[in-house]
Formats: sequence, structure tokens, C-alpha cells
Amino acid sequence: MHQSRVLSGMRPTGKLHFGHYHGVLANWLKLQEEYECFFFVADWHALTTDYASPKGIRENIRQMVLDWLSVGIDPKRATIFRQSSVREHAELFVLLSMITPLSWLERNPTYKEQLQEIRDKDLHTFGFLGYPVLQTADIIVYKADKVPVGIDQAPHLELSREITRRFNHFYGPVFPEPQTLLTASPKVLGTDGRKMSKSYNNAILLSDAPEVIEQKILHMMTDTARKRRTDAGNPDVCPLFITFHTLYSDEKTIEWVREGCTKATIGCTECKKSVIPKVIEMLGPIQKRRAEFEKDPELIESILNEGAKKASRVAADNMAEVRKAMGLE
Repeated sequence: MHQSRVLSGMRPTGKLHFGHYHGVLANWLKLQEEYECFFFVADWHALTTDYASPKGIRENIRQMVLDWLSVGIDPKRATIFRQSSVREHAELFVLLSMITPLSWLERNPTYKEQLQEIRDKDLHTFGFLGYPVLQTADIIVYKADKVPVGIDQAPHLELSREITRRFNHFYGPVFPEPQTLLTASPKVLGTDGRKMSKSYNNAILLSDAPEVIEQKILHMMTDTARKRRTDAGNPDVCPLFITFHTLYSDEKTIEWVREGCTKATIGCTECKKSVIPKVIEMLGPIQKRRAEFEKDPELIESILNEGAKKASRVAADNMAEVRKAMGLE
């Protein structure tokens, strides 16, 4: 029986933080045990917004893959590779772009949002408009059955499914329609109470030293209604509680914090200090593995190259089928 194939990728943004861990990597760890997994570094996707300054991409790739390995993503269980090393992604992107209606891309909600939000870069490019087509090529070039996405990304995959259906309508049933593998990810807020993101400068990195983590958590925003220690608070609106206590504290500690905060019998500093050791303890083995991997300067490149060889074999077979279906060979 064919084992279901999962594909997922991340743009190379460098060192990863708790949001990445709980939003993507913790899920990848489960998936690599259950499915045939292809995890890729989306370096071409990085160029859709950072085309004018690509200098940092290579180092960002190294740092990101180090974090993948350190949390336990295993090249023996999953195929780990760089998107740009498998040129079939680009070939299929070109072919899919021939059949994708412009109106489908222009109505993409993320496209509209990012045009509004990102003011410091000119995103009026063909590459940025067409990134869902490249995303579709990334998925179906491996005939992936399932793609793990959060609820907010589900519309992206629906567009990929539409493009796949259109291809199959014209040329025959070459590709399975990729299914959404909805993943629940806990809310991870940054030190300022907004979603954790390096661009907001509010992130706690998986590779941060214990003393750095301690300082970041001690300065983290709590319930803004608690101006003084004697004010009663509400843990359910406190970024520290939502992110760290709910993820790392046991039931007894959570009960203690909830009661102490709502009755103002503990202060925010006490609350923070009770969770810091648990966060540092969780990161201990991850950081130890990272330090080991960093000793071998060739390791990341060799893993990515090996993964690309395997990915290329699968993609090449599928592209031969595509060319035949389209009358190109």
C-alpha cells in the first residue's frame, strides 16, 4: 500500500523561535513518524519579497536547518532539501503558469493583505503575484497527498487544489489533489503581546542562551490592567500565561498562577520566575544537539544535497509524466 506523502516547506528566515516550534516543527516531528515526508527550504519563495537583498539567504538556510535538526527533524526519516536544488519545481511552475487564470491570483487574500502591509518593498512583481503557482508546483511535483497547514493558510491550499483540478481537466488525471492536513497550533505571543515574529523584534529564539531567555521573559508583557501588584489580573489575557504557562507549566502551577493573579496574591515577576526554569529545561537538549551539529561545518550542506538527490529522482519521474500528458515529449 502506498504510504501517504506529506510535503511542507519553510522560508529561510534564519534562527527559529517558539512560534516556529509550536506552529510547524512540533507537528513535523509527529508527521515524520507517520508519513513519507518531504521538508524543504523555500529559498525561491524568500525571493518573492527579498529579491533586492538576497545576501543573507545562504546563512539563514544554515541556521534554520540547524534548528530543524536540533529539535529532532531526522534526515533518515524525512527528505530534507533546498527548493532551488530541484529544478523540476521551476519547470512545473512555468507549465502551471500557462493555465492559471490571473483572476485566481488577484483574488488571493494574502496577496491583497501583504500589498497593504509591506510598504518598504515593491511587491508589484510577477513572482509575488504568482507565488501560489510555485507553491502548487512544490506540492504536486512530488504527488504529495497531504499538506499540513494552519486554519489561516487553508485558502492557499484550496487555490493549489483548483490549479491541480484544472491541470487534470486539460491533460488527464496526472496529479492527486493535495488534501489539507489541518494542524492545531497553540497561540504563541511575543514579548510585546503581539504574535511572535522576528520582524516585530519580540521573539524568543530556540537558540537563545538561558540568561537571554530569562531577561526576555522577565521583560515580557503581562495583563496591562495590572498597573500595581495589588491590582487583580486576568491570566486569560496575559501573553506570558497564554504562551508559556499553558505550554510548559503543570496543572498545579497553572492553578497557583490563576488564583494568585486573579486575587493579586502574587506579582507578575513571581509568575514569570515560576515558568523560566521550565522553558530553559525544555530547550536544554535541543541546544545541546545544536552545539554538536554546529561542530561539523559540512553537515547541513551534505544533508541538503543528499535530500535533493532523492527529491530530484521523484520529481524527475513525475515531470516525465507531465511532459507526456502535455504532448511535450
